[in-house]
Amino acid sequence: MSFTASVLPSGRAFTLQDDETILAAAIRQGIGLPYGCKDGACGSCKCKKLEGEVTMAEHQPRALTPEEAAQGFILTCRATAHSDVVLESRNVTDESAFPIRKMPVRVAALEKKSDDVMLLRLQLPATEALRYHAGQYLEFILRDGSRRAYSMATAPHRQDETGPSTELHIRHMPGGKFTDQVFSTLKERDILRCEGPFGSFYLREDSQKPIVLLASGTGFAPIKALIEQLRHKGSDRPVTLYWGGRRPADLYLHDWVLQQAAEMPGLTYVPVVSNALPEDGWTGRAGFVHQAVLDDFADLSGHQVYACGAPIVVESAQAAYTAQRGLPAEEFYADAFTSEADKHQVA
Repeated sequence: MSFTASVLPSGRAFTLQDDETILAAAIRQGIGLPYGCKDGACGSCKCKKLEGEVTMAEHQPRALTPEEAAQGFILTCRATAHSDVVLESRNVTDESAFPIRKMPVRVAALEKKSDDVMLLRLQLPATEALRYHAGQYLEFILRDGSRRAYSMATAPHRQDETGPSTELHIRHMPGGKFTDQVFSTLKERDILRCEGPFGSFYLREDSQKPIVLLASGTGFAPIKALIEQLRHKGSDRPVTLYWGGRRPADLYLHDWVLQQAAEMPGLTYVPVVSNALPEDGWTGRAGFVHQAVLDDFADLSGHQVYACGAPIVVESAQAAYTAQRGLPAEEFYADAFTSEADKHQVA
């Protein structure tokens, strides 16, 4: 048996098959619902169910609180319909839905950028360039069928310069099924399997509002792609990048950002370190990176914010910027990095 999902205010509709989550059905049919992790951990796909019956699978409590569930909110990545449903979602766009491809990729280079960050360059299939939006991610399909997701750190136009390729920034998680491989046995010319593009984190180019980019750790990867996209398009929008880490070494492409800021008149760079040691010699901004934005901006009502990194950073920023600085909720775009441990902290 199949059902129909209708989405307001866009009026778009799509078909739901038996035992298929609402999000999986939307992705399959090119409907651009917002989402991030697809595992009930980040909350990016949260929307309001106006009509219909659904069953919610296990999810991370912070992604959808009991209070939100009581108000009718659901996670489309964990919701299976048992009737026709009507949803309220603000991010339904055709633009965000590029074709999803499964493909082999070849390791072109491995470059260690810090003790626990590897820059992984991938050669994509040469038959055609991968179509994606700067900010989206790929999923590696491991031998046991499990998946690991990483944001592409290059804008799509870079394929015109380098051929079909992209780069990923991978932080080593000791004991991690994939990251242990990246930091030990993976080598150039190895073949991996991946699928993509995924995600609704991308630059909204129909706006001229000033932009705040907020990154923590390797959450800088998709932010880097957004910077490349802005530069490629010749954008004159004012952009302020806040990149935070515990130690200066966590800002593993600091010199690259300084170069971009020197060459892009509209780009301002604010590095922030929270736990510098005396031997680091750090003389820049200190503290939590999301707080640095609060310190610098009394009013965000006319801005867009793009945030990526640890869930606690993204969640703290969203709550504070909307409640304390007037940022419209619909102008906060986020991609919270969720680890496998995050995904298994379910209700």
